[in-house]
Amino acid sequence: MYFLDQHEEEKILKMTTEPVHRLICSLAVPTIIAMLVTGLYNMVDTFFVGQIGTEATAAVGLIFPVMAIIQAFGFFFGMGSGNFISRSLGAHNHDEAQTMASTGAVCALLFGGLILVMGYVFENALLFVLGARAELVSELTVSYAREYLSIILIGAPFSCLSFVLNNQLRFQGNAMFAMVALAVGAVINCVLDPLFIFTFGLEVKGAAIATVTGQFISCSLLYIGSMKSDSLKIHFREFRPNAYYLKNIAVAGTPSLFRQSLSSVSTLCLNAAAGAAVAAELADKSIAAFSISSKIMFFAFSAVIGFGQGFQPVCGFNYGAKRYDRVKEGYLFCLRFGFVILLILSVLGFIFAEPLISLFRDDPDVVNIGKTAHRFQCVSFTLLVVLTTTNMAYQNMGKVVGATVLALARQGITFIPVILTLPRLLDNSLLGVYLAQPIADVLAFLISVPMAIKLLRELTSMEKEEYIKNQN
Repeated sequence: MYFLDQHEEEKILKMTTEPVHRLICSLAVPTIIAMLVTGLYNMVDTFFVGQIGTEATAAVGLIFPVMAIIQAFGFFFGMGSGNFISRSLGAHNHDEAQTMASTGAVCALLFGGLILVMGYVFENALLFVLGARAELVSELTVSYAREYLSIILIGAPFSCLSFVLNNQLRFQGNAMFAMVALAVGAVINCVLDPLFIFTFGLEVKGAAIATVTGQFISCSLLYIGSMKSDSLKIHFREFRPNAYYLKNIAVAGTPSLFRQSLSSVSTLCLNAAAGAAVAAELADKSIAAFSISSKIMFFAFSAVIGFGQGFQPVCGFNYGAKRYDRVKEGYLFCLRFGFVILLILSVLGFIFAEPLISLFRDDPDVVNIGKTAHRFQCVSFTLLVVLTTTNMAYQNMGKVVGATVLALARQGITFIPVILTLPRLLDNSLLGVYLAQPIADVLAFLISVPMAIKLLRELTSMEKEEYIKNQN
């Protein structure tokens, strides 16, 4: 039997008694920075690769779905184990939390290795599926895509493990160290990109090497952070891939896996639609334009995701401690704050769409397509706060069905069908591609609203029941 030390008791007391607004904000600052850093990996590569040429930018955009899949499995094990850890610590079940930390981390490392091996074995087939083929893009783009993919796959085990360790530290309330570790990796990536790309003349391959190097260093630092005295330790001897722990990982991690995986599929569909909606000689430019816009939007959205992740450990700890009033209070606070942030970002993104796109690529065709795509996305951007915050709440409360539906709502249930049909209905014009994301966002919002209302009613009901029980 494990007995909580004074530091752990103080942490649980803080998570369940400190004012919710202040607690979420204190945890959100490092998670916001960590999410921005994650987005920065892609942004930095896009910026420096853009200096090589449009074909290089298109190639990196084509390989992005692979990076999304790696991230999907990282978040699957990270969110799955992290949610379990926060609820267990809130309920004073330290032993199970400790075992889950090791199990989630080792599983992620193994799956990352599997992605690495399978990626190399089926490299040609993978490139074909990604759209890196002669009938869709230029031969130079195909060559760049192959070079970038071959290096990115090497980093799969470290990238998967990084996402797990980051989430586990965050769910324990140690978000600051996780943020520092990711930031160090991002800074190293920024420094190495121009060195490898231009000084050493490695071009696209150099960008990939810089990215993998940054991921490896972040992973190493995160592991060091997990071995600190006030964190759950990662030990291979405590690896327990049995039904109990794997089931709990799946319950909390499946929504993240679906969401990230569908992000990969939706990017494939978007690349195909963007390339088909223009003349053959503009296909590379169209794919590059939508890739740049999507990465800028992801970077902006990272701020809200990071803020929501500040809410997740608060939600998990207090739900485990049956403080449903604090869960509801935190949820409503995140909705209000997130709406304001997304509204500001939407307005700024709409106004400055052209200089934002041209920052990454000065090709007139890329800028014209990219700025229009970006403005269309900004129109519906604010609606995402309800979907994202509600999904996080469902996921942390162990409501796997609701969390999975919300995770599928934007990219799966709505965007993929729209992007596959709307451009064709509009004679394969770019207008159909431009409209796909805002239409999908509106439909996803309509799905999330009744689920948000249901969540609030359930929390109110449980809060009343707990109050009556305590009075008796």
